[in-house]
Amino acid sequence: MLPTEKLDLITRRHDEISAKLSGGATGQEFVALSREMAELDSVVDAIRAWRTAEADLASVNAMLADASLDADMREMAEEERTSAETTLADLEQKIKLALLPKDAADEGGAILEVRAGTGGDEAALFAGDLFRMYQRYADLHGWKMEMVSASEGTAGGFKEIIAEINGRGVFAKLKFESGVHRVQRVPSTETQGRIHTSAATVAIMPEASDVDIDINETDLKIDTMRAQGAGGQHVNKTESAIRITHLPTNTVVFVQDERSQHKNKARAMMLLKTRLYDAERQKLDSERAADRKAQVGSGDRSERIRTYNFPQGRVTDHRINLTLYKLDKVITGDALDEIIDPLITENQAAQLAASERD
Repeated sequence: MLPTEKLDLITRRHDEISAKLSGGATGQEFVALSREMAELDSVVDAIRAWRTAEADLASVNAMLADASLDADMREMAEEERTSAETTLADLEQKIKLALLPKDAADEGGAILEVRAGTGGDEAALFAGDLFRMYQRYADLHGWKMEMVSASEGTAGGFKEIIAEINGRGVFAKLKFESGVHRVQRVPSTETQGRIHTSAATVAIMPEASDVDIDINETDLKIDTMRAQGAGGQHVNKTESAIRITHLPTNTVVFVQDERSQHKNKARAMMLLKTRLYDAERQKLDSERAADRKAQVGSGDRSERIRTYNFPQGRVTDHRINLTLYKLDKVITGDALDEIIDPLITENQAAQLAASERD
């Protein structure tokens, strides 16, 4: 059953906002009200449609309760009732999903970190493949991706690569990508055709804003140094690279991508805030989920979440036992939504089940 009192509060709030906007709200109030209105529009539309469907079903049931109804009319009314019941159930599910607690970070951007794991050069090459997969996926969704830092592998790919992705709903779409991604394929250097297994770790963190986390300057140790490229050669002769250590947590970030020390410091601070914010979020999430394991993965980045098997053209997400035989389209980002969307649906189902138990 839907919480009708809560639905009444939502529709009343929607009406209040509409009246204020029509009454000439300006400035920051107008921006805040418009944003709230946009968030409520879809759920209010669903609530009103659900109430109409409820009234339609009641009308059909009253008609069917009339003993004098002839056979043809009764058959038509039965069909209408079946249709109304289906519509009502669909709208009820839509409203329940809309009422689930929102992750405040879902609508914002994210920091993507890909690191080569076990497998040496092949792991670095795979890390590069994963990064390009997310790069293409970002392009398809109209998001902007900007490199923060990168450490190239000796045979190509990346030992580590970090990028900032900006756009609407980035974190909501990508947050279930965190974890260990495993690849099974024959390396180009393999002369006997043997399949090798290697791995890379993906971390997706919500981008922290100034209001998300506050850092005390006295807790920071900031070092400047010359930027270096692959193999250790100097990229430039100025000390533009920045390393910041957050002493209370021993969190270290290093940025050398920009030639400007000022820009590198700004990027390093943004990355530090994001990592501290993500650590705090993970701590809170773990505490909330301590008594409930029915979720999409544990969120632990040491957990193997997906396998990319090139000889079979297969991708398997182990959390929801989903296998697709279209690896070529997944690894280019074109079919990645066919894995991400079921993960989101599974998570919503778990949240609904938990809310109904509470």
